[in-house]
Amino acid sequence: MSRRSGQNGRIEQHGKVWTVRFWLDVEGQHERDYKRVKICPVNGPGSLNKSERKRRAQQIIAEFGANSEEVFRKAEAMNLGTTFKEQAERWFKEVQTRKRRPIKPRTADAWATYLSYLNAQIGEIPLASVNNLAVKELIAKMASEVKKDKPRFCGKTISNYVQVVKMVVASAVNDKGEAIYPVKWNHDFMDLPEVKDQRTPTFAAEEVSTIISKAEGQYQVLYALLAGTGLRIEEAFALQVEDIEGSVISVRHSMWNGKPYSPKTAAGVREVDITNSLAELLRDHLNGRRTGFVFRTAAGTPLARSNVLRRSLHKILGEMGREKCGFHAFRRYRITHLRKQRAPEDLLRFWVGHADQSVTDGYSKVKEDVEFRRFTAEQVGLGFHTPTVAPKLPVAPIAPKTAGAELALTA
Repeated sequence: MSRRSGQNGRIEQHGKVWTVRFWLDVEGQHERDYKRVKICPVNGPGSLNKSERKRRAQQIIAEFGANSEEVFRKAEAMNLGTTFKEQAERWFKEVQTRKRRPIKPRTADAWATYLSYLNAQIGEIPLASVNNLAVKELIAKMASEVKKDKPRFCGKTISNYVQVVKMVVASAVNDKGEAIYPVKWNHDFMDLPEVKDQRTPTFAAEEVSTIISKAEGQYQVLYALLAGTGLRIEEAFALQVEDIEGSVISVRHSMWNGKPYSPKTAAGVREVDITNSLAELLRDHLNGRRTGFVFRTAAGTPLARSNVLRRSLHKILGEMGREKCGFHAFRRYRITHLRKQRAPEDLLRFWVGHADQSVTDGYSKVKEDVEFRRFTAEQVGLGFHTPTVAPKLPVAPIAPKTAGAELALTA
């Protein structure tokens, strides 16, 4: 069904009355109805002259919505008969393969989980019926579900699921790229939970020092790097030895399920300047190694987030009497420290991989001034104590034993 231009209707006499005839899209049928509606009597009380009949005919057409984009789209949607699940499958495939901003694997994994639940709840509903009322009922059900005596879904999670519903509905377009199912979403009517007081744990400088001192092996270096750079954990896991050059770290990849991908956003590809003490710690950790992942398993494969949390960080936090949290707490620490030290805001965003906030930021060339970047990195410092790197003294070669020496020792 293609979009049609507006119609004025056809005014004609039908017996003792004037009528207007016009085409009307009807839900559930491909062909339009040719409607006939009374305008006025031909003679007597209530009769109208020619111009009045034209005006009344236009009013009738408007009342029926014969020229309405909303009526047309609704009829088109019902006639297509697409269910939410069918459109969700098409949409999910498209967002992963499109040329313009395809979603990252981590996002795809999360959305796949959302759709699994949503399809079980509203998958068989016609997409045309996924409106404010349907989503209101979905939200009420999600809010009522309990798991282990606790709400199964928090407000933020419910909002994330609803956002996916909106994107699926909006993804259905006609051959002109226009939405087939236009919905004006009403959060108040749906009773969508407001997201307030999200849990955003961070560490104090003393806590970072304690965590690093309690960590073992490469985890000491990993935590120092996270707190001293603000790198996302996936970016740290993806670091290769060749990405480190002196006191500059080049962030080029992000790790997900053991595979490197491009970073979260375009701004994620960047250089991060580090202090000399942190650079020295990294050099000591690599111990002359020139290839491979900076942080790796005994087999040389990338570390896994869940393993590091379970085996190291959560154990340390338990010993400290702190509630469990993730690696993002190190990132929040670093950003807070940079703000306290009054690091230039555009340089801060460059280091942590955030996009520019204004047109003015695009004019700033601070991030291209390498000398200033390195000077600022050293000036703002780390704010926490790094492990002491033992100086590597030259080792004198051991002279081979001679027969005479052996005799002297045995004499």
